[in-house]
Amino acid sequence: MDLRRLGLACIGFACAALLGVSVAADVHAAPDVLGLAVVSAGHGKVRLTVTAGPSGAPDGFEVWWMSAAEFAFYGGVWPPPWVPGEGWVDYTGVGTLNTWGAPSVDFKLAPNQSLDIEIGDTQDESGVSGTTAGELTDGVSYVFCTYAYGALGGTGSPLSVTLGKATTTQGTNCTFTQGYWKNHPSAWPVTTLTLGTVTYTQAQLLSILGQPVVGNGLISLAHQLIATKLNIANGADPTVIAGTIASADAMIGSLVVPPVGSGYLSPASTSTDTQALDDYNNGITGPGHCGETPAKVGTWGRLKALYR
Repeated sequence: MDLRRLGLACIGFACAALLGVSVAADVHAAPDVLGLAVVSAGHGKVRLTVTAGPSGAPDGFEVWWMSAAEFAFYGGVWPPPWVPGEGWVDYTGVGTLNTWGAPSVDFKLAPNQSLDIEIGDTQDESGVSGTTAGELTDGVSYVFCTYAYGALGGTGSPLSVTLGKATTTQGTNCTFTQGYWKNHPSAWPVTTLTLGTVTYTQAQLLSILGQPVVGNGLISLAHQLIATKLNIANGADPTVIAGTIASADAMIGSLVVPPVGSGYLSPASTSTDTQALDDYNNGITGPGHCGETPAKVGTWGRLKALYR
């Protein structure tokens, strides 16, 4: 249970007594309500923009989500403090995964600052906690809201507007996420892949997909590059992502990805390519949502160029 969230449901002396926080600690004014906008959705993630008000969010913020069906069940109201099926993530530290080319992002927002985050893509992110494992379910309508934490455990901001967005459906001849390939090894169209100049077996690739990133950009890049190459071998159109694949392979070079080896790349150097590959795998770019058509069979020359 998130005690700071519980504080949204109580006020004044009653809130202080319930949370075990002194009344003096709650004299700070609550932060202004945060703005929330939906940017895009893929198979397993939804990208949101959080915007601070004039007071900022100097202690970070939290995002909640649940399916639209569950939200309707609760009467279109967020039930305090938490219910099964609801997700939440605390953004209170420094992110190094979804930075869109910046070395890092600070989740403690300055006044009027905007920041993009990706719900469903926080497992490898730093500076976050909560429901961070796994992706969103494809083909499901979700609702989202956010609020800013109060100073010293005090009252947080009012809840933002609640917005909805549906994740896209994964079909044939299109792309699947890294989570799908990690959990469906029997569906792999090939059993070896080359990352950089090093060739890995399926067992080694699965071990890489299960390896925590812990600040190593090589691992987060490899996670998405594995999924991308499997998608293309499975028949997905590589046109929009071919340049990024070449860039990622050149960056990796002869480095051996943990836990198979001990290679390392800074997150700042890999974040742009990692994000582009992630967007491709999630269907935000590339073939995306596809019709029910048979998967194309790749030629040997095409597969050889990509995987050997």
